[in-house]
This record gives sequence, structure tokens and C-alpha cells, in this order.
Amino acid sequence: MARRAFILVEGHPRGNGLRYVQAAKRLGLHPITLSGDPAQYDYVAAERSEAIRTDTDDLDALIRECCQLRETYDIAGITGFAGVDEWVYATVGKLCRHFDLPGPNPASIERCCDKFTQRQLLAEAGVPMPAYRVAANAADVESSAAEIGLPVIVKPAVGSGSIGVRLCRNVDELAEHTTYLLGGKHIWRSSPRILVEEFAQGPYYLAHIMGNEVIGIEGGDSGPPPYFVFRESTFPALLSDDEHDRIVNVSLNCLRALGLGWGPTCIEFRWTKRGPVVIEVNPRPAGTSSPQLVQLAYGVDLITEHVKLAIGDQWDLHRRNSQTAATRFLLPDRDGILDCIDGGSRAAAVSGVAEVKFYVEPKSPFVRKGDDRDWIGHVIATSPSHAQTEAILQRAVDLIDWSITPFSTLGG
Repeated sequence: MARRAFILVEGHPRGNGLRYVQAAKRLGLHPITLSGDPAQYDYVAAERSEAIRTDTDDLDALIRECCQLRETYDIAGITGFAGVDEWVYATVGKLCRHFDLPGPNPASIERCCDKFTQRQLLAEAGVPMPAYRVAANAADVESSAAEIGLPVIVKPAVGSGSIGVRLCRNVDELAEHTTYLLGGKHIWRSSPRILVEEFAQGPYYLAHIMGNEVIGIEGGDSGPPPYFVFRESTFPALLSDDEHDRIVNVSLNCLRALGLGWGPTCIEFRWTKRGPVVIEVNPRPAGTSSPQLVQLAYGVDLITEHVKLAIGDQWDLHRRNSQTAATRFLLPDRDGILDCIDGGSRAAAVSGVAEVKFYVEPKSPFVRKGDDRDWIGHVIATSPSHAQTEAILQRAVDLIDWSITPFSTLGG
């Protein structure tokens, strides 16, 4: 009998590929990663996991590779581990359709990936959102900002990971960021289109959804403007029953409006004077540490349950415990050479700390970009209460030290 393989289409190097591989193995599957550069994924060597070099932007190449694998294996399922790149899931959906496997609707994913189309569909369904306009050039951006009123959020209509997203508080910042986006520095997946949006001010929340069920709501805190680099995430968020129910209701309206409801979705909100307004619907699991927070707090392993769904098995979203889990991201305050980063083992030894992870090796150059790539590591902690978890995080982070030599002083 052929061995059952589980195909993983690559995503972000900091994504949850390792957890998908481990989950697949626990379910008796043979995980195989398809990647343009398998060497960028540490887990391939650490787990002795099979990986095949493939152009993952080429659907035909992926189909050919999977056809070859079927000569040796029974392909039980296919998914991605993008973390932040929704387009991977559109490709996954097309692969699943081709091989008659469970998977997301690729048309729904693609509509969702185009943030302007997403906004239009949500608006038609009456979903509360910031005011928005789409712009193709600098003049359009300027007029759109004038119509909405400064400050505004300016971002690519297609993109992920907060790349290219900035708060523009005056006409100078607006012109500067427009020049950045249209002047060749930003890499566009398709023809340049810019979204100009009202600045929705208020606490940030992230709804975690599997199928049509809202598993829980995470709270987040980002760094100072003009960028939105997250400093901390907490699950579950501190919400009243009414606030929770309002976010759940809007989330389910989003799923209906966008034709989603298969597998994982995460929806970003700001709680404004109008209540919860939708910042973005992501037709994928939340990235980085979010699945860990859900597992630590509720005992629900969203990644394992996603794998089960992708191979046609019955999932189990039953909560097994009720804790609070949180992540503190490590953010440098300057660019330069990361001379050292230490204290990880001391921080990991603090009672209640679940994980300490560094992303950047010592002696590496580091340039802040105003998005998630600015993180150099994270600490995750859990306890029965928000206050206790916050205290554990602070105690652990205080034990971590790093030093950065600014580029301006090198060789001087």
C-alpha cells in the first residue's frame, strides 16, 4: 500500500512550516515541502523532512510535480503554510481542485487577496469598514486623501505582512510614501494600485476562525506610527460579552460576503467609536505565534485540525482548557549590525514561559522596514490570567540583551 503523503506549498520562512510538518507526522503522514529554495526552511534539515525544489509560482509546474509524486505516494492532502501570503492558498485551492482533494475555493481566495475587491464585497454586504478609495497614480492618491481627510492609511491593494502599509499624517508623508510605492522600491505582484483608507483608531483585535466557527479573539498592540509593527499579542483578548458577540457577528458576515467558510480565516478589526470595523479579512491561518497562543490558551491545535480537514478527516475544535497566552516581539530601536543577542536560556527558564525564539543571527546586518520583518525574536508566556502572563513576559524579556552597532559608526 502506497505511503500517504501530505504536500506543503511553501510560504514565509518564519511561517509555521515546522508545525505543519510535525502535525502531519503525528497523523501518520509523510510531509513533503514544495519550495523554490528548500534551504531557507530550517525544519527541512532539523526534521529530516522531504523537500523538492519547485517553482511554486508556476501552477503547471506544481501539478507536474504532484503527478510525479503520485507515482510513489498516495497524496492525502495539500495545503500551504504561508503565514502571511494569501496567494499561496489560492494556488493550493487550484491544486486541490485539480486532484479532487478537500481545499479552499480558489476564486474566493483570489477575490479576498485583492483588497479593493474585498472592500467592495464587504461594503455591498453592509460590513462596517473605514472609508476607502483606490488610486493608480500620485494624483489619485492625493485627491483620495483629500476626500477622506488626513490622516489616512496608504497601502498596496495587493500585499501581505504589513509591507508597504503606512499612516500618512500630512501631505509631505503622503507624497513621500506614494513615491516609495510607485518609484520602484516596492515590489508589486501585479499592476500598481494603492488603497487610501480612513485611519480607524482604536484597539486592535484578530478573530481566529475555522470553517464557520469563531474559535476566539486575540488582542494586539503595535508600535508607534507611522508603521504598524506589532509589539505584543494576547489570546484571548479582554472583551465584554457584548464586544465579543459583536466581533463574532461581523466576522460571520464577512465570511458570507466573501464566499469563505472552508478552513482557516483570520479577520483584523479596530474597535472605534462606531464599534468593530474590519481592517482586513485574511483567507488563511494567522501567522507567526498566533496558533501557539490559541493552543496554549484553549488547548485547540489549529494547525493539526487544519491538516485533518485537508485530508478529509473530522476535526475537533473543542476547548480543553482556559488560560491566557501572550507573545512579546523583540524590536530594535536602530539599524546596524546585530553584534550579539543573548539571555534566551535565562528567559526560557522563567516559570510560565513557553518559548523564546530569535530570528536573526549575531553579526548580521539589520535594517528596519516598518513591517513584520523588523522583529528579531519573540517570547511566549502563559498563565491563568492576563496580569500574570504580562508579568511573566516582562520578567523574561528583561533577561534578554542585544546590542546593535549603527552603520554610521562602522569603520569610523
